[in-house]
Amino acid sequence: MSVPAGKKIYFASDNHLGAPTYEDSLPREKKFVAWLDDIKKDAAAVFLLGDLFDFWFEYKTVVPKGFTRTLGKLAEIADSGIPVYYFVGNHDLWMNGYFEEELNIPVYHSPQEYLINNTSFFIGHGDGLGPGDKGYKRMKKVFTNPFSKWLYRWLHPDLGVKLAQYMSVKNKLISGEDDAKFLGEDNEWLVQYSKSKLEEKHRDYFIFGHRHLPLEIELRGNSKYINLGDWITHFTYGVFDGENFGLKIY
Repeated sequence: MSVPAGKKIYFASDNHLGAPTYEDSLPREKKFVAWLDDIKKDAAAVFLLGDLFDFWFEYKTVVPKGFTRTLGKLAEIADSGIPVYYFVGNHDLWMNGYFEEELNIPVYHSPQEYLINNTSFFIGHGDGLGPGDKGYKRMKKVFTNPFSKWLYRWLHPDLGVKLAQYMSVKNKLISGEDDAKFLGEDNEWLVQYSKSKLEEKHRDYFIFGHRHLPLEIELRGNSKYINLGDWITHFTYGVFDGENFGLKIY
C-alpha cells in the first residue's frame, strides 16, 4: 500500500455508539461523522480498529437499529473509492458479512500486517492479546463459539439486543473500560504483546485500540506502540502522512 503525495491514512477506534443510550451517544456520532466528512478530502485509506458500536450482532436478516449517519457516511467514503478497513473489537465480535455486503468494507477478526510506503504496521483492536486478562479470554471463547452464536440467534432481536446492551454497559469485564488509566509500561498488556512480537520480526508501528487511552510508547529498534484512545472522552485519532505517524485530537 502506498500513500500518494498530499494524501494521508487515518486511524480511529472505540466509539461505542449506543452507550450508555442511543440518545447520549448521538452527539458523539455526529462529531465522528463530521470527522469522517473532513478526512475524506485527503484520505488515502481509513482504518477503524473496533468497538465502533457498543453492541453489534448480525441475525440472518436483522442488524441493530440506529447508527444511520455513521453507516451512510462510511458507505459514501467506500463508494468514493477510499478503502476502509474494519477490525472487530470486543463489543462487535459478531460481525458476519453485513459490512462487506452492504458497505464494501472488509472486516478482520485478528490483527493484520501492512507495508505502507516501506513502513511496517501491525494493526488490530487489541482485546485478548498479551499476558493476563484470562477471564476475558475465556469469555471471548464462549462468545465466539459457533454453538453459542447459534443459540443466541434464537432470541428475538428485541430481547437479544436489549439484553446485550444491558450487559455491555454494566459488565466491565466485557466492556474493558473500567481500568482506563495508564498502568505503567511493564503492566500494559498490549505493550508487552508488542515487545514479544518484536522478538519475532521488526515492525515500525504497533497500532491498537481497546484501552481507551491515547498512548505513544517507544520500543526497541525505533519501533513504537500506539494506542488510538477513544471517541468517548479523548476524541483522538491517528494520521500517517507517508513518512510519520502522529496522534491528533478532533
